[in-house]
Amino acid sequence: MNSGGARRNNSSLQNNATGRGEGWRNQGRGRGRCQSHVKDKTVPHGDDTVPRGVCQTMCPAGELRKRESQNRLHRFEMLAGTEKERKPRADPLRAVKEYSRPAAGKDSANSAELRPPAVLLKTVCYLIDEVAASPHLHPWTEVYSFVFDRLRSVKQDMIIQRAHGPDCVAVLERMVRFLLYASYRLCDEPLRHFDPRINDTHLQENLRWLLDCYTHETGPHPNQEEFQALGLLYNLGSSVAMRHIMELPAPLRHTPAIMLAISINQAFLERNTVRLLRSARRLNFLQACAMHRHVTASRKDLLLLYSHGFSSRNCRFPLSVLSKLLGLEKSLTSTLCRACGVEVNADEQVVFSKTSFAEPEQGERCCSLYHNIVTEKQKDLTIGNIIHGTLTKDTS
Repeated sequence: MNSGGARRNNSSLQNNATGRGEGWRNQGRGRGRCQSHVKDKTVPHGDDTVPRGVCQTMCPAGELRKRESQNRLHRFEMLAGTEKERKPRADPLRAVKEYSRPAAGKDSANSAELRPPAVLLKTVCYLIDEVAASPHLHPWTEVYSFVFDRLRSVKQDMIIQRAHGPDCVAVLERMVRFLLYASYRLCDEPLRHFDPRINDTHLQENLRWLLDCYTHETGPHPNQEEFQALGLLYNLGSSVAMRHIMELPAPLRHTPAIMLAISINQAFLERNTVRLLRSARRLNFLQACAMHRHVTASRKDLLLLYSHGFSSRNCRFPLSVLSKLLGLEKSLTSTLCRACGVEVNADEQVVFSKTSFAEPEQGERCCSLYHNIVTEKQKDLTIGNIIHGTLTKDTS
């Protein structure tokens, strides 16, 4: 169990975990405003000169006309019945301001082009209820791409206006839930449809901004326990994430969701996959989504440890017992074992060997095959329930 191979893998596992929490490294201390960690060169620092949005629609009229004339409307924004025309018309009730990179000579602080926080919140709710949660819009990879772009535009408007307050927190909470859900649902999609690194970058930025809001703005913040726990579960193994949790006030740190996240993080650091998976069964659906990217790696780590600990020509390990430890059906346990070079014989016995373990090939890393720890918790939850946070009770 203490062989050089196992030690090297342990080091690799911890390095990967720390890398996944990299977004937390920039989390400074003592900032005066929750949004001040974002670099914004377009807006002067004084509150008197910060622009205030006056646009009351999801898409400014000028942009709507421009995109309509340039035939740049997304099909989710077209007026019904005009989709097949040479230049489809825009539906003002469905069009949403798209993200555009800051450019030289472009007035990004034009109040007529900026939506105030209340309108931004309504826009996010529209994107969730009428697009992300719609049973009629397919495929969901396209839905994700559209919503992701429009949420970037929402964030851009918030940064320019230095938004803060309850509406800002409500927007960020929904953004984080959407990106967490997408990281689970789309994890096996090809890069042309879903880039997990880009999704992770935006998720970490939004989460950091949200946690700053909790720290520096007066409450109440009824969802703070939920998101503090989600932050740690998503960044298991990150010393920065754990230090942030330990600096929380004791009453908050000792709430059930955060204590469970701390316990799971401790099991992850100790490479105690069995305890980690058992504790994970107490998570609700969104918490399981946050943790799911660590689960397959932890299961493979257990196989590596057993490959050294039970490496013997005469040792046979029952497949049924290993399946229970991994929290998988026997067929999936066999698939994972073979992908890692671990032999499963005809008598459903596992033959561990420290020389045969190998990292799975790229084509065999199908994360969705091992989603049972998450899917069994979704039950009757809708996408709207998940992202709005209306049903986040413990489902254990």
